[in-house]
Amino acid sequence: MPTELLLLFLLSWLVLASTATVNQTETKPGCQAECGNVIVPYPFGIGTNCSIDSSFDINCNTTFHPPKPFLGDAEVVQISQGEIRVKNNIASICFNRFGNMTSQISTYFKWSENTPYTFSSTKNKVTVIGCDTLVLSSESEGYNASTGCISVCGKREDVIDGSCSGIGCCQTSVPKRSKEFYATVTSLNNHTGVWSFDPCGAAFLAETEAYTFKASDFYDITSLEDVPIVVNFAVGNQTCREAKRRRATMACKENSYCYDSIDGTGYLCNCSAGYVGNPYLNQGCQGLGLGLLFLLVGGSWLFHGIKKRQLFKLKAKYFKQNGGLLLEEQMSSREVGVESIKLFTEEELKLATNNYDKHRILGQGGYGTVYKGILPDLSIVAIKKSKTIDESQLGVFINEFVILTQINHRNVVKLLGCCLETEVPLLVYEYVSNGTLFHHLHEKKGALSSLSWEDRLRIAAETAGALAYLHSAASIPIIHRDVKSANILLDDNHTAKVADFGASRLNPLDQTQISTLVQGTMGYLDPEYFYNSQLTEKSDVYSFGVVLAELLTGEKPLCFQRSEEQRNLATYFIVSMKENHLFELLEADIVNEGKTEQVHAVAKLTKRCLNLTGEKRPSMKEVAAELERLRGFQRHLLLGQSNEQRKNKEHEHVDLYPPPLDSFCFDAASGQPRVDREDESYEDQSRMTARSAMEAIRIKQTNCTKMEHDFEKLIGALKNYDPGMEDST
Repeated sequence: MPTELLLLFLLSWLVLASTATVNQTETKPGCQAECGNVIVPYPFGIGTNCSIDSSFDINCNTTFHPPKPFLGDAEVVQISQGEIRVKNNIASICFNRFGNMTSQISTYFKWSENTPYTFSSTKNKVTVIGCDTLVLSSESEGYNASTGCISVCGKREDVIDGSCSGIGCCQTSVPKRSKEFYATVTSLNNHTGVWSFDPCGAAFLAETEAYTFKASDFYDITSLEDVPIVVNFAVGNQTCREAKRRRATMACKENSYCYDSIDGTGYLCNCSAGYVGNPYLNQGCQGLGLGLLFLLVGGSWLFHGIKKRQLFKLKAKYFKQNGGLLLEEQMSSREVGVESIKLFTEEELKLATNNYDKHRILGQGGYGTVYKGILPDLSIVAIKKSKTIDESQLGVFINEFVILTQINHRNVVKLLGCCLETEVPLLVYEYVSNGTLFHHLHEKKGALSSLSWEDRLRIAAETAGALAYLHSAASIPIIHRDVKSANILLDDNHTAKVADFGASRLNPLDQTQISTLVQGTMGYLDPEYFYNSQLTEKSDVYSFGVVLAELLTGEKPLCFQRSEEQRNLATYFIVSMKENHLFELLEADIVNEGKTEQVHAVAKLTKRCLNLTGEKRPSMKEVAAELERLRGFQRHLLLGQSNEQRKNKEHEHVDLYPPPLDSFCFDAASGQPRVDREDESYEDQSRMTARSAMEAIRIKQTNCTKMEHDFEKLIGALKNYDPGMEDST
């Protein structure tokens, strides 16, 4: 303990000394340094010529007591290195005891495109509170990302203060480089079952570390306005490297260096080692002095020594807490070797991710952040850093982990190992190099690498096969729970691999449903799952149906740019099919490349997957079989076209066009068109199709023979034709 007290004293003295130095050079000479309780350091400024440019001008409103600083319309509560904190706005909805809405407020926050501000994607979350609350949030312009979450509970006693996992409170991530935030709050049942203790639902964008959920917030949502939003800023519109080429105009002054902004364009400045102060001002970075430097080195040495000892104990604690001993026991009892399950150390994964460098982030979602990692043998992996884990479920987590490592399917991302030395276990997966299906469908439109119809049909079949394997072929059935195009990865050959098992749940062999909190991604959620929280394999089928709709239309599952009746792709797709407007909705390339009958067959399958009643949806095994059948037709037609084209070079009279799929869809026995029935098994349809195909070919050959015979008769008649006979007649 004496060592810790000495360290505290040294560091406190160091901070006070450093602060005294910094305060002398925080603002531009002759400019106002504070507004109310907020220090305004350069590059920001109050008044004419006090900021680096007009986008950093702070308006100090003296009509408040004490005065309040504003950046545009946003009230500033703190300015620090590379970020500012501003007051948030609350979106809310309230009801009376009869379920009638008494108020609804949406929130909209926007930074202009020519300003250097973005909402921090790493320090903010969209937070939702309420026991009957659904929130959709998006950027209404430009980036066009959308997200949301659902917060539910049955009674006041279910709500746990400090927990924001879906019972009374939920949180979701903010897109990177976001300059706009729009949120609207709705309710599933108008708060009729929870009104006595929760009359309102609310949503707000705010700093994650600054808010701790309390059930009392149900009654006082105005207090949530005090939770700030973290906003990143940068100077200039160049990278650090570009700025260095023009030292005369560079914002970083002497004894400082630059580094690139994370969430947007531009760069930031920092004082060099051994200097403190404001790097944006001339002579702003000042030396610490030998005495202060000695204290800094000595304090750092003591600090790191103590931290190293504490860290060793903490790792051992986390390893035990995260089920490390249970995993070792499982590995021993199951005789699973090290080659099958790899236990990584925290240092290995820190080194692999360059200490979780933000530039190594592959993706972020409701369950955590995925980083690209490079191991010492130069193999590349994906490292998933989850947000939280229920400590009571750690035993279940270890059992699931062991089973998931045994999954071996070419279209399922392989789980390679884990690290249990951190507060939340880290999972290590195989790395898939070519991004997500979502990226290829929605962010590379018009690019040369856009997916062909053949690619899309194959990706759909591969994904369906992988999900069918998880549902039925794995040692214990697994429900994915978050099937979406962003969780379908593509390699360099556009081979699909299903990912993100942070959401997956094992399904006991004697249990067809899992009661769980409503989770997932807006636009993909099973409507039944919305209301009864019953999770079945058919929930994955519905979500996959949305993916099929994406593949057919090229549209996002949820988009605020579309009209209200078209906002939800699943609903829009079903309505378009019922009104015979399907081909108006399909992506132009699909209409041009795909066979009409084949595309329509996939659309019909999509409609079946999107049935509002889970029992009426096909199983994933049936879906996979149907897509493979359609792929077989695709290969048959392409092969037929190739053969016909080769023959045409030798015999120009040969028919170039293979029979369309419609010619395969009649009853060979009766000769009448066959009507597809949804209750007809895929095996029966396949047998019928085979017989029909043979009959179609026979009829086509008969017709061709008759045409050749008629043609020969016509040639003979022309040879005997006498023009004089016409005159005599």
